[in-house]
Amino acid sequence: MEEPTHMRQQVIRDFWLRLDNAAKMYPAILNKEFTTVFRLSAVLKQPVQIRPFLRAVAQVEQRFPYYKMRLRRGFFWYYLEHNSIPVHVQPDHGALCRGFQKFGDHGLLFRILVRGGTISVEFSHILTDGKGALEFLKSLLVTYFSQTGLSIPASLGYLQPETPISGQELEDSFQRYFQKDLPDMGPMSRAFHLPLKLPRPATFNVMTVSLPMDKIKEQAGHRRVSITEYLISAYLCALQRVYQNLDRPHQRRQNKVLRIQVPVDLRRIFPSLSMRNFTLFVLPEIDLRLGYYYFDEIVKKVHHQMELEKDKKVISQTISRNVGSEKDQVLRSVPLFIKRLILQTQYYSRGANLYSGELTNLGKIDLTRPLNDWIEAFAFIPPPPNRALKVDCGVIGFRDQLMLSFANITRSQSLETAFLNVLNQDGIPFEIRNIF
Repeated sequence: MEEPTHMRQQVIRDFWLRLDNAAKMYPAILNKEFTTVFRLSAVLKQPVQIRPFLRAVAQVEQRFPYYKMRLRRGFFWYYLEHNSIPVHVQPDHGALCRGFQKFGDHGLLFRILVRGGTISVEFSHILTDGKGALEFLKSLLVTYFSQTGLSIPASLGYLQPETPISGQELEDSFQRYFQKDLPDMGPMSRAFHLPLKLPRPATFNVMTVSLPMDKIKEQAGHRRVSITEYLISAYLCALQRVYQNLDRPHQRRQNKVLRIQVPVDLRRIFPSLSMRNFTLFVLPEIDLRLGYYYFDEIVKKVHHQMELEKDKKVISQTISRNVGSEKDQVLRSVPLFIKRLILQTQYYSRGANLYSGELTNLGKIDLTRPLNDWIEAFAFIPPPPNRALKVDCGVIGFRDQLMLSFANITRSQSLETAFLNVLNQDGIPFEIRNIF
């Protein structure tokens, strides 16, 4: 069956999709603990009105057929198959970011949850990245507000249920921007990992913290860096403090490179309307073998590393490496059960072993008035971290606040404490929020 190039919601038929380049890794590595599932939540000022909300869900799910998919296993690769069953709204009382049924006949890879005045969506990274999920949530919110009788501005800039579905929304943009014969990237050293004990079974805990947007902007602007660069610097500084608090024998056994994985939305670099994964990572770092780093030194180093690694030519080189591996004729001919072993090994050798933490900033959300007035806050929880990483951080902004959510699979909060102390010592107050 051919992949669709253009559809309207009235004539949707069953279809299938190849996994995009970023998604190909996830089915091979996911398990009960490492689910690859992330959450986006909108906290409204009033309880959700169920009937208008259900009408909104029925409209929006038809606008995003490429998310109504179930994972299938072929002989050579996993793939996605369209699932026409209605999306069921669930009460939000289960574990956060829990996994989806892997190969069930009816198992979708996203869910919609409601509790009181909070609307949440959870997506597997097999389907999309934070940008795609955020566009879905925005469409759901605006459609819901419309169903409650609120007047919606015509130029709001969201994917409306009645608009045609462009084939570009379904594309794997990594394939479009793949270039042959670019030089390979050199090897990278292993990174420091938090020396924290993991409970058995691992738990998943989330700490959500609200920061005043004006204070963050002030401190970042004072140093002429972006908010993301400022937060990465605080993260690295916190990791350095965790390292310093270790005794000498533990320090000697640890890798000395502290490195943060930072997703970059490639739609800002390469024109793309894709609603699937189109994200790569930059990896700012400090090397403790060179000595102690003061905070302003870290900020300066991070800023220049980010500028260099976000260069279009460097990003093209990474795309070439990733997609080139997928196109390798030998690998393509290997059965899936062997590919799974290869992908699992590559995940750690090319991924988890190389970074100490992850920070994902989805940016600031603005639905414009009067819609903003009906919303109290947004929050973004990244997927449960792997057993090497242990803690990661999701960031999202709305109005006058920046919301940080630390996802942690240990019982220690040493990293979170160190991170918030760095901010507090730079004049930024914080408030722990009980959203989840």
